Amino acid sequence: MKQAYLVLENGQVFEGFAFGAESASVGELVFTTGMNGYIETLTDESYYGQIVMQTFPMIGNYGMIAADREGKCAVKGYVVREWCEHPSNFRCEETLDAFLKRQGIPGIYGVDTRAVTKIIREHGVMNAAICYAPTADLEAVKAYAVTGAVAAVTTGKTRVFKAEPEKFRVTLIDYGAKANIIRELVRRGCTVTVVPAATSAEEILAAAPDGVMLSNGPGDPAENRFEIEQIAKLCGKVPLFGICLGHQLLAIAMGAKTEKLKYGHRGVNQPVKETDGDRTYITSQNHGYAVVSDTVQKGRVSFVNANDSTCEGVDYPGLRAFSVQFHPEACSGPHDTSFLFDRFINQMEESACRLTNE
Repeated sequence: MKQAYLVLENGQVFEGFAFGAESASVGELVFTTGMNGYIETLTDESYYGQIVMQTFPMIGNYGMIAADREGKCAVKGYVVREWCEHPSNFRCEETLDAFLKRQGIPGIYGVDTRAVTKIIREHGVMNAAICYAPTADLEAVKAYAVTGAVAAVTTGKTRVFKAEPEKFRVTLIDYGAKANIIRELVRRGCTVTVVPAATSAEEILAAAPDGVMLSNGPGDPAENRFEIEQIAKLCGKVPLFGICLGHQLLAIAMGAKTEKLKYGHRGVNQPVKETDGDRTYITSQNHGYAVVSDTVQKGRVSFVNANDSTCEGVDYPGLRAFSVQFHPEACSGPHDTSFLFDRFINQMEESACRLTNE
């Protein structure tokens, strides 16, 4: 049991014990409230540059399972109350500790995660360090910033996932895409072509896709100027569906602004209310920025967060486009909003019918 420390940028120190890779790390400290799905959390590239803290006490009890991963492990560190050293699950392939060691990710357990969560909720998201002496350089911790996030996680080459039978061809722009987005599209008869974030609108349109998906991803959306310019060129040319970062980039491309939230929405229990009706959905979310509702242009806000009223979705009827801040492909998580993929399919069908009639 090697002593380890979680040092916050405000100087507060929390003692614990080391597991995972034995290396110090600095990152943006965030918490997630999911009671399961730690495999998906660790492999969600939207966490790039962040030290992730789980509010659920025991983590690691069913080990690590390759089939449940969403992408690459891009976190800077992992903080838990209790680490389960001996997982028990028939699908288990390796322990959490072994996985973190292979990924080069330091972990710390035995931390009072409830106390740290309270601090973040009051102060807001802050930087932190995982280290092995309580004298971390606070200036270096304070200076840390998550930058170049999309470029760091996007795919390096085009990949194709075939559907049998094929009904539609969808181009998925990978800003840090979760694997379950691809699964949801393929099982609905869409052959999915995953392209790097740096792909131009001209290249995408030249392939004549039936629709374009704008994926989730990490970082400050306003930083992605090239990607925003390409989305603006795609609008009105082909049906578009944006999720999470894709939602934010589409909004900016259409003239809206985004803002950083105090501590973000991260977990599988976020309530979202539709603006045209009385229904509330429970959703999975992972984001630190949000679209400012009052700045939305060329569209209308379709969903709002039932807790803080922030924008959770925008429809652009005249552009055959819509987007949501939450994850309709949630895995693990609630499946309340998976119907949005069917809406995207219907949008492509209507677009194809219109072209046929013309």
